[in-house]
Amino acid sequence: MQMPITTRRFRAIIWAYYSHNGRKMPWRRTRDPYRIVVSEIMLQQTQVSRVLKFYPNFIKRFPTFQALAHARTADVLRVWQGLGYNRRALALQRLSRIVLEKFNGKLPHEREALVSLSGIGEATAGSIRAFAWNEPEIFIETNIRRVFIHFFFPRQSKVTDAALARYIKCALPRADSREWYWALMDYGAMLGAAAATKSGTVNPNQRSAHYKKQSPFSGSDRELRGKVLRFLTQRRKISFRALAKEVKAPVRKVRAIAATLVKEGFINIKQ
Repeated sequence: MQMPITTRRFRAIIWAYYSHNGRKMPWRRTRDPYRIVVSEIMLQQTQVSRVLKFYPNFIKRFPTFQALAHARTADVLRVWQGLGYNRRALALQRLSRIVLEKFNGKLPHEREALVSLSGIGEATAGSIRAFAWNEPEIFIETNIRRVFIHFFFPRQSKVTDAALARYIKCALPRADSREWYWALMDYGAMLGAAAATKSGTVNPNQRSAHYKKQSPFSGSDRELRGKVLRFLTQRRKISFRALAKEVKAPVRKVRAIAATLVKEGFINIKQ
């Protein structure tokens, strides 16, 4: 079967786009593993534009593993509020405490050790190794997936990540994985924006075997959960009835959400 594009041509297209349109981001201006970990966990399931609003303040408030590990959890959650998927804030704090206790305050370099840490899966471990230490890792995220489906599977549906990984490995410049992945992500972001704004343009990720359409956030239980957490971390004393009135939800539902938040370690209140 003839390839839609050669690896050499593919690299040339990606590098050319990046040289003129590479995005400037604070986590690209550092080699500090802590700051890179924070950015990678923030970017999980979250758009870059939203992370850019929260990342600087989070780093200012908690500039090191030590600062985050020793902070009050309520303070960490308050700084995180509005970014969404608040479990990631708890995961980051747990991760920081483990780094202090088991690794003498330094993020471990080995993939296996990274994956053992809270909030870090295989893909995030790969991205951290690539961005913090320029390791030739193979990992897949939304924008990278979009690029490889667009170029190498232009007419195929149900494309698996396993199929993409072979092409990602082949195209990876072994000596410059860090900037190569930045370039891929920027090209993928461009493709995503084009699909969102141009009539008749389809997002290549819809042809992924792993594609799932996200349910609307507005009016969802996720939105209500975030509102409840925000009030409970900002106000030390508030009755469930008053809280239900604030978030415009039934008292029984608010009680259930609060109980879940306590169980998951987000808050500590007397029921």
